[in-house]
Amino acid sequence: MTTAPPSVRVAILQRRIRWIVAATIAYNIVEAAIAITAGSIASSAALIGFGLDSTIEVLSAAAVAWQFTRRDPERWEKPTLRVIAIAFFALAAFVIVSSVAALISRAEVDHSPVGIAVTAVSVVVMPLLSMAERRAGRELGSATAIADSKQTLICAYLSAAVLIGLVLNSLYGWWWADAIAGLVIAGFAVREGLEAWRGDACATSVGMLLDGDDHDEHDHHHH
Repeated sequence: MTTAPPSVRVAILQRRIRWIVAATIAYNIVEAAIAITAGSIASSAALIGFGLDSTIEVLSAAAVAWQFTRRDPERWEKPTLRVIAIAFFALAAFVIVSSVAALISRAEVDHSPVGIAVTAVSVVVMPLLSMAERRAGRELGSATAIADSKQTLICAYLSAAVLIGLVLNSLYGWWWADAIAGLVIAGFAVREGLEAWRGDACATSVGMLLDGDDHDEHDHHHH
């Protein structure tokens, strides 16, 4: 048999995920700094929320990076999924609070060319990072890589929503578009957070997680 052993392919995929995650972290740190600054200047709840989201994305990606530096990444699947789920919930909470506050205070959002630029770049970059990580995660059967790729995709949705809100505000003065966009995204984040918490990210290792849960339930019935 001259075919490469599966362990070689696994090592390649794990290295690829580490690179994607590193790129995601670097990009998000820069994005967070720009978005939070531009959002503060323009008093845009959605832009600030978007910057905070980038910070949470860094946390999620860092958890996956940590997992894939372990000798046996599969063992750390469940705790890492929990961290990603908490990151999703934190993101949802941030966005809901900032959007509702903006709606209540009828916050006038200033025109933000920098905000429009940074969100437009993200609409292009984020889906590419997400797709690359999801593809490697699927082949590897890594629930955490898939969950993190979904988090990155939510970042892309969020950037699109914030971009639309900022453009509508600049063109028509629709200050509320900014906040409504945030609330829609928060809904997505809660759903993905619940999936990650349950370990439901369509990967092979999820089968093992679910089996474990079944045994726990049987144990409860016996008591």
